[in-house]
Amino acid sequence: MTDVDLNAVGCPQNGQPLDELMKERMPAAAGVAAFAKRAVDAALAFIALLVISPLLAMACVSLFIIQGGPVFVTQKRVGRHGVMFPCIKFRTMVTNGEEVLARHLALNPSEQQEWDTNRKLRADPRVTPFGALLRKSSLDELPQLINVLVGDMSMVGPRPITMAEAQYYGPHFPDYLSVRPGLTGLWQISGRSDTSYAERVKLDVSYVANRSLWGDFAIMAKTIPAVLSARGSY
Repeated sequence: MTDVDLNAVGCPQNGQPLDELMKERMPAAAGVAAFAKRAVDAALAFIALLVISPLLAMACVSLFIIQGGPVFVTQKRVGRHGVMFPCIKFRTMVTNGEEVLARHLALNPSEQQEWDTNRKLRADPRVTPFGALLRKSSLDELPQLINVLVGDMSMVGPRPITMAEAQYYGPHFPDYLSVRPGLTGLWQISGRSDTSYAERVKLDVSYVANRSLWGDFAIMAKTIPAVLSARGSY
């Protein structure tokens, strides 16, 4: 895995080195609290993987039969302290997704603004029919429990982003870097893709400023009805 060089990368807004900003703005997490959060993450991810293993197996078989391989995809995402990691998901898009997206945006300039604003399209031409079903039910993200188990992610935290999305965080990028990205978080229980990217950044900053183990449990409890309602999932 490749790390982001925090000495070389400046804050998207003012160019100040990120390592300096992180020292200024990120209070060191208490050792006991950090250990407790990581222990809870590992335990919950391990238990969840055991419990849902039959569901994961069925999803794998169904994906392979319906749309062929590969069943899984890994996408580079920015993790805690700028460590890049392979974020695991079930494949929900066509294999030539970048080419399809570029062609679609060129032919539909009105949707370019939607992409630039949210980094998402309500009607994404890359998504397969079965992939759309997985996304609607959030089943496509269940393999990320493996990322949680190995320590790349947390059960709760900001949604994992690409390096290209750092610009949307502006001076708040160090806040994102201070914690592990999460399988769920405030964004996931607050409307998901129905919120703007600016609102998503505010939610991430709020989580980092107010995070606690009990708060994480509350967010996880609210994730279940949020997923069942499928609000903002596309």
